[in-house]
Amino acid sequence: MVFQILARLIQIIQPFLIPICFVVAWSLVAMVFWQVYTAARDGVKQAKQMHQIPCADCQFFTGDYNLKCTVHPMSALSEDAIDCSDYSPTARTRMPE
Repeated sequence: MVFQILARLIQIIQPFLIPICFVVAWSLVAMVFWQVYTAARDGVKQAKQMHQIPCADCQFFTGDYNLKCTVHPMSALSEDAIDCSDYSPTARTRMPE
């Protein structure tokens, strides 16, 4: 009895299965590409922001793991250091006058 109802139901919806599966499959492909695009876009945005950190070119930057910066050791090499008021470029990064 249950199998007869199920067989009849499948016969009724069978003409609609191919278009539905087509739309669902391409929707999944589109969502995957959208997720890859947004991940790449966010990664580029984060990389651009991280390249604004001036610590590596500052004269107070030590390069030592224990004490990265002698003036602001807690914010060295972080996003807080982007607008550092004590930033002073080293001699190799100064612009010629």
